Amino acid sequence: MSTHDHVEARRYGPDAFGDDLRRFVNLTLTLANTDFKLTYFGSVLGYVWSLMQPLLFFGVLDVVFTKVFHVGQNIPHYPVTLLGAIILWTFFLVVTGNCVQCLLGREGLLRKMRFPRLVIPLSVALTALYQLGLNLIPVFLFAVVSGVKPRLSWLELPLLVIPLAMLAVGAGMILSVLYVRFRDILPIWNITAQILFYGSPVIYPALQYGGTVKVTPLHPAGYLPITSLGHVLMCNPIAAIITQMRKALIGEGNAFNPSAAYAIGGAVRLLIPLAIVCSVFALGVWFFSREAPRIAENL
Repeated sequence: MSTHDHVEARRYGPDAFGDDLRRFVNLTLTLANTDFKLTYFGSVLGYVWSLMQPLLFFGVLDVVFTKVFHVGQNIPHYPVTLLGAIILWTFFLVVTGNCVQCLLGREGLLRKMRFPRLVIPLSVALTALYQLGLNLIPVFLFAVVSGVKPRLSWLELPLLVIPLAMLAVGAGMILSVLYVRFRDILPIWNITAQILFYGSPVIYPALQYGGTVKVTPLHPAGYLPITSLGHVLMCNPIAAIITQMRKALIGEGNAFNPSAAYAIGGAVRLLIPLAIVCSVFALGVWFFSREAPRIAENL
């Protein structure tokens, strides 16, 4: 943006980041903490409601894909990895879904106060991050109850949240700004999210990518081959993150839960989903920063 454009933008309203980093951080934390308290401490059951949706979703999928379609019937600890995948997917969906209308929801605040506009989508993501941290506790408890021994690889899970959060925040920033101008973004994103869900190994292991791997209890030791189509589909960052989560949660000795590096065809290829994550995040920051001064005017 040129100097002239920057001056013109400031005439419309505050930019995305503001001039005071401390104020930016404090506002983000304040909004996130307030939303979290209002959502989970303003009702009788509180936090239980945040777990209700993913747990019910998990229960339905576990019954359907284990008892009816037999997708996970012979996969060791399939319910554990399914629950972990649903919790991570729910985090991504909550961040992006809530970001779509977050600026419209804060319309009164945006029109009356001058503050860094990026605070709003970031507070949405931070609130969802609080919820994710709490939701991971039942995952670990369920894993232990199901016979999975605690292992050091569980420490990978917080690291996997970082790229997932970057992807969700980047997409959320783009969606929030687009929704200000185009209200069709909400149904479009709902459809896109469904495609991403079924295209990612949430309800099935990455070894079934490509449709050539049949899950039976007769698998030899070691990992099964993945088709070239599977390698391409694994470039989806959500697929890579969830696949590595399955591996970290269950650990070695499970031929059905390979590492993301194996599933994508080599560790070097992991640079592709990583590049996609960084690109979406960078694009989100750039696009939001460009549109931020005019958000209140366009609402």
